[in-house]
Amino acid sequence: MRAHRLTQSVPGVTVRHEGMHDIRRSLPEETPTALVFDGTTAAVMMASPSDIEDFAMGFALTEGFIRGLEDVMDFEVVSHAHGIEARFWLAPERAEAVHRRRRNVLGPVGCGLCGIDSLEQALRPLPVLPEGGLRVSCSTARQATDALRAHQPLHDQTRAVHAAGFMNSGGVIGLAREDVGRHNALDKLIGAMLRGGINPATGAIVLTSRVSVEMVQKTVIAGCPVLLAVSAPTAHALRLAEGARLTLAAFARGGSFDIYAHPERIQTGACHAA
Repeated sequence: MRAHRLTQSVPGVTVRHEGMHDIRRSLPEETPTALVFDGTTAAVMMASPSDIEDFAMGFALTEGFIRGLEDVMDFEVVSHAHGIEARFWLAPERAEAVHRRRRNVLGPVGCGLCGIDSLEQALRPLPVLPEGGLRVSCSTARQATDALRAHQPLHDQTRAVHAAGFMNSGGVIGLAREDVGRHNALDKLIGAMLRGGINPATGAIVLTSRVSVEMVQKTVIAGCPVLLAVSAPTAHALRLAEGARLTLAAFARGGSFDIYAHPERIQTGACHAA
């Protein structure tokens, strides 16, 4: 399979108060990545060309093409000179899902709704997460995004990509994925959990981005009850989180965070002590 590089070193000129000088910077690559189901291209997304199988599986799950790995009869990644194809062959009963969710446009970075052909698809009903289960300590929530920083090698090279990580109840980030697109990073994480047999209900998803509608949708569909993000949610994302019983905390950085929905999963009783 043809390997696509993740970064490119380019020249530039930096301007500072003390003067100007030549520099070189590593920039992240973004590659057209086609999601193909039974021979039909359902989406073409611009993505970082790493962890493509994770991305494809996470996208297929969160966009409703599959319900689990049992729906995938075969899968392959095919690299071309100008992009990558992630090819699925689905169980026969899932063929109708491809027709319902079909997309045929290029999805630019940062666009999680590109190509959706109806408002009903954009605002599709979400399942309601069960009560009880996971509890996250205040100290764990406080250090979540700092813990994720140790799992961002591509960001360290380029300062231009997002990350999504899965944190267990003890505050350990056991899995993380990076991408130029925040939606792609989350899909990669969810796909990696699906392939690895990791139960999303046992931990929290941590994001380096803002929380938009699509980020809430993907988190809830994956079955994760807690979402912690470094930046703000949108108002509609918050409404979705409230309705889906998703615990949503944002502005999680520098040892502090804001809770916007379902605080019962975060043990705030000890938050005053540190």
